Amino acid sequence: MNKSTYFFGQSVFGQLISMIDSGIIARNSKRHKADHYVKRFMAKDHLISMLFCVFAKCSSLREVAGAMLGLSGKTRHFQLGHIPYRSTLSDANKRRSVDFFSGVYHDLLREYQHVISDTRFKAVLNKQVEIFDSTVISLFQDILKCVGRTPSNGKRKGGIKVHTVINVDEPVSKMVWFTSAATHDHALLKKLSPDDNTIYVFDKGYNDYKAFKLFGKKGAGFVTRIKDDAVYKVEQELHVEECIHSGVLEDTIIEVTVKEGDGQGKLMLRKVVFYDRVLKRKFTTLRNISLPCPLSSLTVTSMMVSSSTPL
Repeated sequence: MNKSTYFFGQSVFGQLISMIDSGIIARNSKRHKADHYVKRFMAKDHLISMLFCVFAKCSSLREVAGAMLGLSGKTRHFQLGHIPYRSTLSDANKRRSVDFFSGVYHDLLREYQHVISDTRFKAVLNKQVEIFDSTVISLFQDILKCVGRTPSNGKRKGGIKVHTVINVDEPVSKMVWFTSAATHDHALLKKLSPDDNTIYVFDKGYNDYKAFKLFGKKGAGFVTRIKDDAVYKVEQELHVEECIHSGVLEDTIIEVTVKEGDGQGKLMLRKVVFYDRVLKRKFTTLRNISLPCPLSSLTVTSMMVSSSTPL
């Protein structure tokens, strides 16, 4: 069997770097002025250094600089023009805009989307399905406000909350947003621009009726879990198909109250109770009743079950 010689003599890391089009780096570098007033440690070197940090699982700038220094004379295959010292890398992290890295990431995502996309849900729904969730990373010092009580010793650790948006048919993040751990989950909704070609799936921590009403006006769909203490009025009980394998126990139209300035408004939502026999638990989901495409209660709840897996 013939063997490809395209990557002959290259490390795995070098092969991965070769898949990043230099035009993408140059375009974003110019757009975000990433090389403005820079003499040696260019944006491309910075990008490769940070990718090396991730793949080598380095936990400090000292580790990154030390490991890369050991590669002296072997950096040509992964296109590194300048090996950084720790201080150089630290200064670059402070000065170079995060927009450069964000631009490169999203350009690469668009270029290789046809490779990484699975399109299982999109093929069924003819729409994108995006899931968002958050997780908290503890810090050694209280530099970012954390949640919870202060420990008995008075020493409190800070925390970073990582909000992630991911397309359900792609194994990579679409957006990552960092805040203090004390930031409420639904603050992420203000960062989103609802798209009428997308159905958003999220946990009950993101419940915000005002945002739900905006989704409806924009023609975007959403699926979420209902809060345990939610107050609502049942307007209509819908027929549930008599199929023992569907798992749908209840399907109703409910009315909730939405605060609008000094007054109050009403919003109609669809509530579905579903029992998952694999996880052996009930899910109570909410969705807007004006979704522009027909969705069965089973399909909607399946999306919610998919989102219960940590991102």
